[in-house]
Amino acid sequence: MSINLDVLNQRFEKESIEFLLTCYLEAHKGRIALASSFGVEDQVLVDMMLRIDPTVKIFTLDTGRLSEETYSVIDQTNRKYGIKVDIYCPDKEALEALYQEQGVNGFRESVENRKTCCNVRKMEPLRRALSGLEVWITGLRRSQSPTRETMQLIEWDEGNGLIKLNPLIEWSEKMVWDYIIENQVPYNVLHDHGYPSIGCAPCTRAIREGEELRAGRWWWENPEHKECGLHLKGN
Repeated sequence: MSINLDVLNQRFEKESIEFLLTCYLEAHKGRIALASSFGVEDQVLVDMMLRIDPTVKIFTLDTGRLSEETYSVIDQTNRKYGIKVDIYCPDKEALEALYQEQGVNGFRESVENRKTCCNVRKMEPLRRALSGLEVWITGLRRSQSPTRETMQLIEWDEGNGLIKLNPLIEWSEKMVWDYIIENQVPYNVLHDHGYPSIGCAPCTRAIREGEELRAGRWWWENPEHKECGLHLKGN
């Protein structure tokens, strides 16, 4: 890695999100993309980025098990901004092999099974989506879960060999929703029903009062396991 992350983080830590995005979208034009799961944070970034560069690449991973509400917000976003989000799906043969190995819901039987499912449905499509890019942008925030508390504004993704930009890392949930409301950004209606974090339908539930924001993701597992692999250190 030929970049100094400490210098970069110090340079941008006091700047606005819009300034950060403008710098990176201009410097890496055509080689930068937002990876969106169409959660509320990602929708903030969609709106911000398209104001700066209407041609910026935005992609999502269609695992084949998303909720109807997620597909609806993808459609709403495409219509509002006049874009067509790139969709990456699991490899057909890998998906068929997963079914033969685990059955339909074998991911609930062990952490290993669940991670295998995530690898087929998310990690492999992500690798294809990131191929040829220099920077990928995420909607991660530190306050989302214990596994994200040490993440930085600008990181190096060793596994994929590119810069990982987390523009909203310091934002609070209130800041996110204030932006959504003020700018009339479409969002997933599951957020209105107790789903602060939304993934595959079988792996996501509403949270209860007092639970942390990602408690509804893979709720049958311990908190330290609750990442699919997309955002682990070293990836």
